[in-house]
Amino acid sequence: MPQFLDTNEPDFEPRFRALLSMKREEAADVNATVADIIADVRARGDAALFELTARFDRFELTPETLKINDDDVMRAMESVTDAELDALELAASRIREYHQRQLPRDEKWTDQTGAMLGWRWTPIAAAGIYVPGGLATYPSSVLMNAIPAKVAGVSQLDMVVPTPDGAINPLVLAAARMAGVDRIYRIGGAQAVAALAYGTESVRPVDKITGPGNAFVAAAKRQVFGTVGIDMIAGPSEILVIADAENDPDWIAIDLLSQAEHDESAQSLLITTDAAFGQKVAAAVEARLTTLERHAIAGASWRDYGAVITVQNLGEAAALTDDIAPEHLELCVANPGALADNITHAGAIFLGAWTPEAIGDYIGGPNHVLPTARSARFSSGLSVLDFMKRTTIAEMTPGSLAEIGPAAETLAKSESLEAHGLSIRARLDRLNE
Repeated sequence: MPQFLDTNEPDFEPRFRALLSMKREEAADVNATVADIIADVRARGDAALFELTARFDRFELTPETLKINDDDVMRAMESVTDAELDALELAASRIREYHQRQLPRDEKWTDQTGAMLGWRWTPIAAAGIYVPGGLATYPSSVLMNAIPAKVAGVSQLDMVVPTPDGAINPLVLAAARMAGVDRIYRIGGAQAVAALAYGTESVRPVDKITGPGNAFVAAAKRQVFGTVGIDMIAGPSEILVIADAENDPDWIAIDLLSQAEHDESAQSLLITTDAAFGQKVAAAVEARLTTLERHAIAGASWRDYGAVITVQNLGEAAALTDDIAPEHLELCVANPGALADNITHAGAIFLGAWTPEAIGDYIGGPNHVLPTARSARFSSGLSVLDFMKRTTIAEMTPGSLAEIGPAAETLAKSESLEAHGLSIRARLDRLNE
């Protein structure tokens, strides 16, 4: 059973703090192993990739089979049903349309001194997407990572996906084709991250790496950060549902389980103003677990990390939510928009009982790559801006430099940076000749 908390109880605050601080992911210390793998790939290139792939994925690579070619993709797509292709195409079109609205505008203006100021946005030249491999993979994640990159204007978009025992989900290849991925490599793990970061004889280096992975992939992304950009280090999935008693307990139960089934370390939380309703939802979760295919995973998640929190009003619910800063937030209340206006920290918000979080995982439009482990307090989900960079622009006129230059010279002197001040003073002196 999950924890049951009530803001009226005297021990609520320490129990709530303990809930927030639960360590939900006991990752093995893989940093030393990953560092060795990265060094090996940097030193030996393709040879290291082939050896590591044979060791970890039981699949023999050659220079000819490292890249998945167009014929491979077409054969895979032929095995996908029309219904699956139609669903992927609908998802891709909605994701693309949503992200096109995120494209930022260049700005340029002349200030009161006559100086021209502004900024411009340009795409990252090359990006790499990591996709977990095998048959149980997620084509939706391909769309969510690749489409924003292409909308941003990334010209070189490469994907790495391990093929353990040679297996790959054909939907992953179909999604890659729809999203505009340029190259697909049959590699995974820390070695794939290293190849994308530093390049090999056959793999082109990129400027940014995005996408989920296991502890080895996460550690590799941390270690190559600085050489390349990364999206984030994502932890176990999480959902918070705020629901009043007017909801169907079974609907809320399924929504909680939709994240619990991801991982035994996932976390599903319910905040409600009605304790009896919270008990009904918990009972509905237990009933659903008896028939759920991934009942062992979901059951462990709900038992170890789930919680039902009873609050006195929705104001309390909003305050607790900002402390939790959930990855996914469902607001199943009479006026979800008003409640959302009082919440600052959440990766994605789903308004109303007819907007289950699962719609956002696939086809809603917004990105499903979201901050976890309370990082929504300071970060955002993946977007077009993650694949763009802003360059500032400034152009002084003689008049504007005469007006603001002396202050800059003063500040340079205060920092004991003589050449800084001299570079400005030389121009000011020329104006006074």
